[in-house]
Amino acid sequence: ILFIYELGVESSHPIFHALGMDRGRVMTDVKVIKALAPQTPLETPWGAPLVWGDTRKSTWRRAKFANQGTHTGLLAVVLGTYAQFVRRFLSSAEIHFLPGQMVTYYILTDNPRSLDPPILLGPKRQLRVVPVAELPGWDRLARRRMAMLADAIRNPIGREVEYLFCADIDQEFVAPVGEEILGDLVATLHPELYGMPRNAFPYEVEEVSSACVEEDEGDYYYTSELYGGLVSEMYRLARACSLLILQDQANGVMARGFEESYLNRYLIDHRPTCVLSPEYSWWDSALAPDVLVQRLVSLGRNQKRESIKLPNLLSIKDPFV
Repeated sequence: ILFIYELGVESSHPIFHALGMDRGRVMTDVKVIKALAPQTPLETPWGAPLVWGDTRKSTWRRAKFANQGTHTGLLAVVLGTYAQFVRRFLSSAEIHFLPGQMVTYYILTDNPRSLDPPILLGPKRQLRVVPVAELPGWDRLARRRMAMLADAIRNPIGREVEYLFCADIDQEFVAPVGEEILGDLVATLHPELYGMPRNAFPYEVEEVSSACVEEDEGDYYYTSELYGGLVSEMYRLARACSLLILQDQANGVMARGFEESYLNRYLIDHRPTCVLSPEYSWWDSALAPDVLVQRLVSLGRNQKRESIKLPNLLSIKDPFV
């Protein structure tokens, strides 16, 4: 079910820069397509499960993986001022992330002292702090994050867990995120682009970029705030994306969506075996669907937004050409 109505929104997502709104606040009338987020479809066009947490299929998936006794890693990069989010992230994960399963938290940080004193963990839970070099500035982190992930998987993560999920640290688990999320290669639908037409997806369109997506490619737009899968698949993903970023960097290019653009390019070429609904990546936005259950919520984006208005998305043939 889709509703089309007028409203004012603010977002820093690349879609709005692509629409020419990065040079100040442009005031125009807007009609935005917003999904009521029915729990359908339950399957992608290529037959992978599209996961909503309270469906019968998710209940079956939880029971299937619960009996296997899996060991899963949850990784987050904590640099600079983002240390303020780490305790809330871990405390909420202790309650809601794969309850009852073996979980190792991997915190890649330039300030290991930000975790002192250590947070109290429950049974089957452990914390590994992986020191990394300081990377001031968002641009430098965007260029290095995939390489950091690949290095961490190679040593020590790859020999310690079966599954690995990467999450932005400025998030909070607010409802159960169980074994239904497990799969070989798992991606999460971007909440502000769920239900949007394909030509609204902020794929990279510059042909000089390794992240370039052609007009006839792509089924969904995925967020970089949560993705995961088998640790071997995650290594392939991180290594491939880091090589694409290095290639672009050598040519003086960086995709408009930073590492999220390279992630989406990879997931077009290697379709996920499991796709998570916006329940698993949500924030308070006029463009985000009204999901029945919010499971992982962005704290950084859930701040009060000033109202700006966007061009009529329905009247734009293709904002990226």
